[in-house]
Amino acid sequence: MRKIPRILTIAGSDSGGGAGIQADLKTMTVLRAYGMSVITSITAQNTVGVTGIYDLAPEVVERQLDAVLSDIGADAAKTGMLSSAAIIEVVAAALERYGVRNLVVDPVMVAKSGDALLREEARDTLKARLLPLATVITPNVPEAEVLTGLEIHDETGLREAAKALRELGPAYVLIKGGHLHGEESTDYLFDGETMRAYSTRRVDTKNTHGTGCTLSAAIATWLGFGCAVPEAVRLAKNYINGAILHSDELKVGAGHGPLHHGWCLLPSESDGIDGGG
Repeated sequence: MRKIPRILTIAGSDSGGGAGIQADLKTMTVLRAYGMSVITSITAQNTVGVTGIYDLAPEVVERQLDAVLSDIGADAAKTGMLSSAAIIEVVAAALERYGVRNLVVDPVMVAKSGDALLREEARDTLKARLLPLATVITPNVPEAEVLTGLEIHDETGLREAAKALRELGPAYVLIKGGHLHGEESTDYLFDGETMRAYSTRRVDTKNTHGTGCTLSAAIATWLGFGCAVPEAVRLAKNYINGAILHSDELKVGAGHGPLHHGWCLLPSESDGIDGGG
């Protein structure tokens, strides 16, 4: 029997359930891993917007990290919303202290609604303390622009940004191309030598809330199962593409709806399968 990996998410809570800790745990569960959480911030939000952000004290974040890692441990971990330099410091220190491997860093900066989730003064701390510990970092195009100071208008600019981000210390850089135009959405994975492209046909939907959280959680989960990074990215990309394709089945909220995290487990009308009422 294949060992069930222990996957830790270190991120903010999304009361609407579409992103953050909630999306991460759904992803880990669907992919048959054991999910654990360290909450860094509590947000009041739904599909329309964020109405409140409340950071936890750094010592509370640190106690959660110590509680989980000293007893259960982690085969892989991912970080999401880390809004302050102080929180980033305690997270980085704990990851180093417990020797956590297979770290996926999703440098969450702005919510889908446009609300800032990373303070400007914390960006340098993120680059100096957390990125060098990462196995993979997963910025989208706007995040990659902020971290590198480069403008990205096309695939050439995206490749240059990937190279600049790799110089900050992570083993792999995955820049997500969802913000670029075209019939296909292409993500680029760079390891310092080889650039790999992962393309899927772009889906015309507004239900994209939580895509970054879900992708990074899926990558961390597959790393926990022992996959090499390129394979983990491929499997995660396939999973999230299905979650986007099936998102219209949920019909949740009036704004940017969530993905259908359980699309590969539950029968749906589009599959022509009777759920057995």
